[in-house]
Amino acid sequence: MALASAAWFDIASADERLPNFVLINVDDLGYADIGPFGSDNRTPHLNQMAAEGRRLTNHYAAPVCSPSRASLMTGCYPKRVLPISHVLFPAGEVGLNPDEVTVAELLKQTGYATACFGKWHLGDQPPFLPTNQGFDTYFGIPYSNDMGPPQDGSKSNPGKPLPEASPQQLANDRNNRDELGIRGRAQPPLPLLEDDKVVGRVGAKEQAEVTRQYTERATKFIRDHQDQPFFVYLPHSAVHFPLYPSKDFIGTSPNGLIGDWAQEVDWSVGEIMNTIRELNLQNETLVIFTSDNGGALNHGSNNQPLRGSKGQTWEGGIRVCTVAWWPGKIPPGTSTDAITSTMDILPTFASLAGTRPPQDCKIDGVDITPVLFGDPENEPRQDFLYFRGLNLQAVRSGPWKLHLSVADPNRNANKRTPSPQLFHLGDDIGETNDLSKANPEMVMQLQRLAQSVNEDLGTNNIGPGCRPLGRFENPEPLIHADGTVRVNAIANTKSFP
Repeated sequence: MALASAAWFDIASADERLPNFVLINVDDLGYADIGPFGSDNRTPHLNQMAAEGRRLTNHYAAPVCSPSRASLMTGCYPKRVLPISHVLFPAGEVGLNPDEVTVAELLKQTGYATACFGKWHLGDQPPFLPTNQGFDTYFGIPYSNDMGPPQDGSKSNPGKPLPEASPQQLANDRNNRDELGIRGRAQPPLPLLEDDKVVGRVGAKEQAEVTRQYTERATKFIRDHQDQPFFVYLPHSAVHFPLYPSKDFIGTSPNGLIGDWAQEVDWSVGEIMNTIRELNLQNETLVIFTSDNGGALNHGSNNQPLRGSKGQTWEGGIRVCTVAWWPGKIPPGTSTDAITSTMDILPTFASLAGTRPPQDCKIDGVDITPVLFGDPENEPRQDFLYFRGLNLQAVRSGPWKLHLSVADPNRNANKRTPSPQLFHLGDDIGETNDLSKANPEMVMQLQRLAQSVNEDLGTNNIGPGCRPLGRFENPEPLIHADGTVRVNAIANTKSFP
């Protein structure tokens, strides 16, 4: 299929250069937090991107951060390559297995310059870091911006008093650990990494600077590598809580801090797009803007008209606002309701770059080049599986979605009712009208689809198709609670008090 689509669209002749890829991945952005999807936040650059490109209105990620990013990097359902119940934490002994072939590794093998600027969140121990997973260079915070001690501002929005930590709480960074890492108040300081070295400690001041820093690094990389094909992955820390827009954007939106930060993300998009146009690279560059999961309603995101929030398998937790732009290739001012997914990035980029996904392991993603380029007769994905951690909670086929069990109305993810609910997403995007009693045949069809998953990934356990996690013995924080840097993460200075 990849070869057929490349030939059909005449992507590149032998004397044409391979396309560039820029992938902008925002953290916790709501479905309606940007103008192209209905927000009153001022996002002129994204508005222009959508006017010149194509909105993907049925694009799926995962309900939370680490699984979504594992899916993006590997072209697989998250559970296949990162079978964990929630997300990764600092100093965890597990991460994305280095044996997995990432999209960066595929492109690098084809001659691409590769860079990641922003939040990684696939493991912070040496084998799991971006520069060991296919990226030539990395700069950013290796996990979520709330995974640090409260006294550094990682648990509160700007302007709030920063609590002091007791000596006992600081000591807990070594003994309050589970399989996935360090949680809560005991989390170590947030490190700022350049490649695999700690170059700073992220406090409240630094939180407000990272969006600009990521953007400046990305535009410089594009300029420095304009004469060769490049892949820039820009996974913003924004708009994850705590909400730290820079001072130039605070108070500029009608929707508080999260709107302010969304508007700063739009500024960043403008810087990227302007750089591409200035270098006259627009006709050979595919830019995709997306989010890692749905918005967090308790922090002010807007997922309308979808139901639900980050962490859930209602559409609002897993369907994300996505825009694709490539002048001359993607039809301008269009949208598609074809089912697409984060895991389709790897096979799509591979196809456009003239290579193939790994052939010795299963890949769940499909080449969505026909969807991007507006072929109405070719929609390669018809079904989608909604995993929350290890649990299969819903399945979709065409417009029909079956919730296998329904979450407690008080949002207790561990308390569920066994009754399935059926929705027609084409007519009822908000999942308000249960049609299960009127359509028992469709319920049975989707239940059979769910049952078939048990032989591969498993529905509530780790199935035979799940691949092993990467493991690192004796993990340590990149910065210890006393400010010292771990030995194998040497910084320019010896400590960051």
